Amino acid sequence: MDIAIVGSGYVGLVTGVCLAHIGHNVVCCDNNKEKIKVLLAGGMPIYEPGLDALLLKYRKAGRITFTSSIAEAAQKATVIFIAVGTPSKKNGDADLTYIENVAREVAQNMDSYKLLVEKSTVPAMTGDRIARTIRLNLPAKYKPGSKNALEFDVASNPEFLREGSAVEDFMDPDRIVIGVESKRAEQLLREIYKPLKATIVVTNLATAEMIKHASNSFLATKISFINSVSQICERVGADVEKVAEGMGYDKRIGRAFLNAGIGYGGSCFPKDVDAFVRLAEKSGYDFKILKSVREVNEDQKSWFTRHIEDKLWIVKDKVIAVWGLAFKPDTDDMRSAAALTIIEALQDEGARIQVYDPQAMPNAKKLLKGVKFCADPYAAAKGADCLLLITEWAEFKKADFAKTRDLMRQAVVFDGRNFLDAKRLRELGYEYHGIGRGGNA
Repeated sequence: MDIAIVGSGYVGLVTGVCLAHIGHNVVCCDNNKEKIKVLLAGGMPIYEPGLDALLLKYRKAGRITFTSSIAEAAQKATVIFIAVGTPSKKNGDADLTYIENVAREVAQNMDSYKLLVEKSTVPAMTGDRIARTIRLNLPAKYKPGSKNALEFDVASNPEFLREGSAVEDFMDPDRIVIGVESKRAEQLLREIYKPLKATIVVTNLATAEMIKHASNSFLATKISFINSVSQICERVGADVEKVAEGMGYDKRIGRAFLNAGIGYGGSCFPKDVDAFVRLAEKSGYDFKILKSVREVNEDQKSWFTRHIEDKLWIVKDKVIAVWGLAFKPDTDDMRSAAALTIIEALQDEGARIQVYDPQAMPNAKKLLKGVKFCADPYAAAKGADCLLLITEWAEFKKADFAKTRDLMRQAVVFDGRNFLDAKRLRELGYEYHGIGRGGNA
């Protein structure tokens, strides 16, 4: 099928490349002309494992192309996926400006049936607003009631891609959710995803939109729950890792997302929790649980900073090494990364910060000031009074900690993800501090 993807960020680019991989002809569109220039030249504007090789393959095959013109993309395709940003406003609402702009521009360039598919995460009822925008902005000769009135559909097809494993998640999904209001739209989406042979959940538009927000908010709730448990474990001498293991064997609960740490970040969870809280407020419901989830997440980062300050005693003029900046491993995404909050708080106390991340430093340099960016983890550790493990990149677990110890001024480690081998580090002479380990690890 001929498919257009409007928005070539983490979601749009992965979706476009993977749709090409399963046999479709795809044109990806983005209003960032520099990004399109990079893609046309064979470059990759984001880091996502496995994506660059697939992109190269299908560019050469002519199955995926790029443009900065929505009009061009819309005219080439019957199905148009909207994968633009929906950032949070100050009040927590999702900013749907880009969604409206895409709907308007597509409508102005329509001359045949189109199916517009929400791929971006949007609040319930957004589909109705997209449909209204299209009706209002169709060329006069194609408006409803005219002799040549055009038909169109709006559908919801939320993404469930995890940065760092997005290609795998697309190709082997837990489920594919499609929210539709017509059989024609359902059949088109079923045809698109037929090669994946996945379970397809068909709902109306509003339900599909709700599934996405409810899913992400529930996962955020699991993270904040185990982080709250970690605080109690810290105080009573229990080990949160063993608590999570014991809970995880219960099939009703499961082990996933029960990893205590310094809180969630990224482009999805913070924004989606905020948007779901606001949607509830507008519908007349006080979503107290999610408000607490959000509060616990912010408190966890603050607690970690206070914990460092307490153990270091004096923070001013101390050199602090930070391993990992991205909000999670296997991505270069710095959006709502815990490292930003923690580093800035320590800088406010007069600390000198030396950092290393395998992929995220180009993005981090745009956000962090007064920080020393290092070529490798050992350079970051040199002369440091303590080491913070913020992002659990696999290479950090394999690091030479004897060498690191000898480079540091004080062998003190704060493991913000309970990722490192505490026993081994203590054997090497480190003072080790984890999250909710109660002094047992």
